[in-house]
Amino acid sequence: MRRLVILMVVFGLVELMRPLGSAGYGAQALLAFGFLVLAAYTVGEIAKSLHAPKIVGYLAAGMLFGPSALGTVSAEALVRLSPVSDLAIALIAFLAGAELRWDEVKTRGTALLKIASAELALGLAVLGGVVFGAREIIPVMRELPVAHAAAFALLFASIAIVHSPAVTMGMLTETGARGPVARTTLGVVLVVDVVVVLLFSGAVAVARQLVPQAGAETATVGMLVWEIGGALLVGALLGGAIALYLRFVGEELFLFALLIALLGAEVAHATHVETLLMLLTAGFVAENFSPPARGEALRHAMERSAAPVFVVFFALSGGKIDVAGFVALMPVVIPLFLLRMGTIWTGTWIGARWARLPPEEGGRIWMGLISQVGVAIGLATVVSEAFPVFGAELRTLLLALIAVNQTAGPILFRRALVASGEVTVVPATGEVVAAEATSAR
Repeated sequence: MRRLVILMVVFGLVELMRPLGSAGYGAQALLAFGFLVLAAYTVGEIAKSLHAPKIVGYLAAGMLFGPSALGTVSAEALVRLSPVSDLAIALIAFLAGAELRWDEVKTRGTALLKIASAELALGLAVLGGVVFGAREIIPVMRELPVAHAAAFALLFASIAIVHSPAVTMGMLTETGARGPVARTTLGVVLVVDVVVVLLFSGAVAVARQLVPQAGAETATVGMLVWEIGGALLVGALLGGAIALYLRFVGEELFLFALLIALLGAEVAHATHVETLLMLLTAGFVAENFSPPARGEALRHAMERSAAPVFVVFFALSGGKIDVAGFVALMPVVIPLFLLRMGTIWTGTWIGARWARLPPEEGGRIWMGLISQVGVAIGLATVVSEAFPVFGAELRTLLLALIAVNQTAGPILFRRALVASGEVTVVPATGEVVAAEATSAR
């Protein structure tokens, strides 16, 4: 009750101050940022008291106070705060790479590739095939010609298979889980999302052949090779520079962590390489070539600097969801959600059996792969801009599906971590903490 009262007071104060910002007497984006930090954190605490992940509360706060609901945070403010999302993605990517150890890659790399390949292949085939076959009962596809419907289904499947490194890292940061289910899930998410960059580029190229776009730029093979290969090269160089700093200097790590994220994102844009992969590589190289104590200190500093950024990032992601459009599409979205969840379960089951993982590990990984946010929203926006004929409708459908996935995903992932014994729930507060046996690195 106390948290609800605080939230109502903050909401009332911001509503009183909004006219000043719109009249030019204040910075609305800065006001929105401060409000989102307080509101999302408060709703996250309420979610925790209801035994739900804090991330669900952050997303719910964004939807509630976003432009499609109460409108406290305007659409213009969401655009102005987009650099916060870029910073969050950079921090998430670096932290995810830093979670990987070379000895772990050698021992578990084959298993991760088997699970990822089985899940990706099944997801693309089933999701694309079902959406194309059911085009007559999907409202946004009924009037599309066959070629357009085929392009729609291909692009839909290539984005629907995307997972969420942001939610995965957010949950691992929130719970402190480091056991087999947590680490295997993180590995699969990273492998899939790196491969998806190539698959999505290929899907866009095929879709443009099916639905030619006047004046559209076609990515050459050389551009795609540089986007991936260059990301590995630039990321390795950046990671090496970070390792040298940690080895010979190692001071002011909190500020240094923020500098890494800001500099890394700018370097990726300037060199035209894939940001996520570049910073993943930088994090991996920095972690494995730094003194262990210094690398751990940098991770802790980055997690501290990332905490408020993560809160706003998830709130912004929730704010981008069109609540009215989401509700209208529920009869279509819920079956698609169940279909996607079923393909993820089946694909990971096949991959886990192929990799000969223990049943208690392989049977729970799928629960950590449901979430979608960040990358999927970005890809949906790219499609809406590249294909004016049906792109807006596809983006609306995908955003509605993402809204369900990003709400159900953290809940399922936490259940998997609790069921595997990697985290335990404190009954009095609903908070989850890492089990002692799995919290040691």
